[in-house]
Amino acid sequence: MDSEIPGKKEKIAASDADVAAKMEAFRLMIREAAEKFGKVDRSETIRLISHLDADGLSSAAVVIKTLLRENRKYCLSVVPQLTEDVAVQLAAEGYNHYIFTDLGTGQFSILKKHLAAAGKTVFVLDHHHVQGEYQAENIVHVNPHLAGIESSREISGAGVAYLFSKALNEKNKDLAHLALIGAIGDMQEDCGFSGLNKEILQDAKAAGALKVITGLRLFGVQTKPLHKVLEYSSEFPIPGITGSESAAIQFLLQLGINPKDGNSWRKLTDLSDEDLVRLATGVVLQRIGVESPEAIIGPVYILKQEADGSPLRDAREFATLLNACGRLGKASVGIGACLGNTKLKEEALQVLGDYKQQISNSLSWYEKTLKLNGSSEKKSITLENGFVIINAEDNIMPTMIGTLASIVAKSSSFNPGTFVLSLARAEDNFTKISLRLAGEKSVKGEFNLMEILTAIAEKVGGQAGGHHEAAGAIIRTEKEEEFIAAAKHHLAEKRIEEKLTP
Repeated sequence: MDSEIPGKKEKIAASDADVAAKMEAFRLMIREAAEKFGKVDRSETIRLISHLDADGLSSAAVVIKTLLRENRKYCLSVVPQLTEDVAVQLAAEGYNHYIFTDLGTGQFSILKKHLAAAGKTVFVLDHHHVQGEYQAENIVHVNPHLAGIESSREISGAGVAYLFSKALNEKNKDLAHLALIGAIGDMQEDCGFSGLNKEILQDAKAAGALKVITGLRLFGVQTKPLHKVLEYSSEFPIPGITGSESAAIQFLLQLGINPKDGNSWRKLTDLSDEDLVRLATGVVLQRIGVESPEAIIGPVYILKQEADGSPLRDAREFATLLNACGRLGKASVGIGACLGNTKLKEEALQVLGDYKQQISNSLSWYEKTLKLNGSSEKKSITLENGFVIINAEDNIMPTMIGTLASIVAKSSSFNPGTFVLSLARAEDNFTKISLRLAGEKSVKGEFNLMEILTAIAEKVGGQAGGHHEAAGAIIRTEKEEEFIAAAKHHLAEKRIEEKLTP
């Protein structure tokens, strides 16, 4: 019993008090930023810059809706990376007030050097890890890390933007669902939300924009035939079924569930409650032996304003759609979908189809290159004990290289704990880099990928950022070979350190 362990209750109470103090410090930071922004003359055009992933587009949508409600003008740019060249261009523009969402913290020194020094007023609404400087005149920096809150799971960039919006006007609580889409896109949902995301979830439910049901956490349940949903279940693999259409159909028949209704394939949403229970039980039993076999069942987030059968009705699928729009250069389409534009929603669904094709193309290149790797004098894929380095050069879109790294890391091709480092060339002589870690969630807490990638990138004058479990960087293309050499040395050292650690 707790009463038999001296000091335990006191430590828990002290911990709770510490968390409460951090939360209050962050809320104060939000309120002060909102007050400062509220004093900006409404005749001013606000220059908004955001990141291109789902979190970035959700963040931008929240801020845009907020500005429109205040009858403020804005000018938007969505960027894959906030480089010094981008900052120089922004500083040369005639705007006086800038808002950066889902980026800016990792590039704080650049903003200070080029925008703040030029007399621009800058608002940074971000959640990425602080690197170096974080305070400067003319910069209002809002980041949970500055209050001691770890944001890898507790709040996304869209969540920070939402709390800022809510502090400006309580009516903006109806935007909470957009913050959750951003959090899901940033892989912050883990069979539920925690920290500030959990509070935002309550706002979304209270506003009537979102409901949570318990069900199978499978992708495509709103649109794909049931057997296809099971076949493509890669996030929660079902042994003997994932990857095989015929096995999925046989599995359903063995459970007494007819995969067809007449000539049409049934969807998960077509099943009766009895069939749903039978399916859920069968899937969990099939996953016995996999880490956390029951994890495939949990909360499913339904966007109530979206039509039944629409892929936009599932918040996870909406987040994927936003990633598709951002990575294929259609950021405005994704933001328009967030804001409820019917025409742009339809266009976004077409972009999602193109995105899936790009994923297929990327995987085809990877698999073909892997087979030919040994016969090629110049190896595009380096396989070592503990890490794999994929240098796609111009063969894969730079905005898709992180997606490829994530898919490879989630596959069963590499041992848990294997580093997956990928590179692809962008415009203007830059190379985009992503770092992921293979294996189940229990493995991923062992390394801080952002710190690892930052250490490597800085050796060649590059710039990195991200989180514990996913990191990205950008370097000059002429530094690729030097970077790869540094990466091999550094990742090998990390593996040695891990083995020596008791």
